[in-house]
Amino acid sequence: MDIDLSPKLPKKVYGGNGGSYHAWDPKELPMLKAGNIGAGKLALEKNGFALPRYSDSAKVAYVLQGCGVAGIVLPEKEEKVIAIKKGDAMALPFGTVTWWYNKEDPDLVVLFLGETSKAHKAGEFTDFFLAGANSVFSGFSTEFLCRASDLGENDVKALVGSQTGTGIVKLDPSLQMPEPKPEHREGMALNCIEAPLDVNVPNGGRVVVLNTKNLPLVGEVGLGADLVRLDGSAMCSPGFSCDSALQVTYVVRGSGRAQVVGVDGKRVLEITVKAGNLFIVPRFFVVSKIADPDGLEWFSIISTPNPIFTNLAGKTSVWKALSPQVLQAAFNIKPEAEKLFRSKRTSDAVFFPPPN
Repeated sequence: MDIDLSPKLPKKVYGGNGGSYHAWDPKELPMLKAGNIGAGKLALEKNGFALPRYSDSAKVAYVLQGCGVAGIVLPEKEEKVIAIKKGDAMALPFGTVTWWYNKEDPDLVVLFLGETSKAHKAGEFTDFFLAGANSVFSGFSTEFLCRASDLGENDVKALVGSQTGTGIVKLDPSLQMPEPKPEHREGMALNCIEAPLDVNVPNGGRVVVLNTKNLPLVGEVGLGADLVRLDGSAMCSPGFSCDSALQVTYVVRGSGRAQVVGVDGKRVLEITVKAGNLFIVPRFFVVSKIADPDGLEWFSIISTPNPIFTNLAGKTSVWKALSPQVLQAAFNIKPEAEKLFRSKRTSDAVFFPPPN
């Protein structure tokens, strides 16, 4: 595979006083188009309001910063109004209408990662707005809108034409937006920072995995996700997705080094990653990361709702599962070398603390 895998930053697509929306460009990150993956980031300032919209892609949303309110309307369902904060993940199936509001400082920042195989443009999300100067209603004639709404011509013009903003607007602080309801969060959001840990290695790292058990809607989205927090100078075991899934990684915090190895043992990426970077690991390619002293945290989606990974180091690695004779023959080593290899990394951990 001769394709640029180096991490990239997003570019601003639109915005104004209320905030901005940025997206990663498949021309700069070709794996987006090749893997049918889209990625974007919404940033809302105080009183910023992201107008109601739906997308041509199923997505997973992850709150990177701040807190706010999200309105979510699943197809043929009633509106759910939920409080969101840093660490919250939400699955947004096809046809879901959403709006987002930030009434406080600091900025509310939400990451969107999703699958674009049915999108208008491979590797890109296209949103369809229900309000604003570029809304779907602005394209219909007055006659059609009057018939659809059972309103008079003047009322229709006021309804459709009063909002001159596009995508994101800043609301008057006196406007009372819907209050979130705690019961609406059930099944709609999971806080990855507060959720029970799926992996916890002292001085190594921690993982929370989103799947159909703890967030059933990921089954409708067709994606899995995880939040990985790697301690300072710790290592994440080399491994690959054994169910042909792509892994899309956004670096939330910290920095570190990453290596990706592909076909014929060729190292296709060796890079220092830092907060804000997005990179994609192709199917069956092997990836490993080592955190810098300040640690490394990333959020990933995997293009299957219940991903399975194979590790190449540690007790659970495929090498430890193979018989000693096979290891000796494969590596062309003596029995004592095989025993030494097998005696190391005897825990179930996929994270390795820094050397003493």
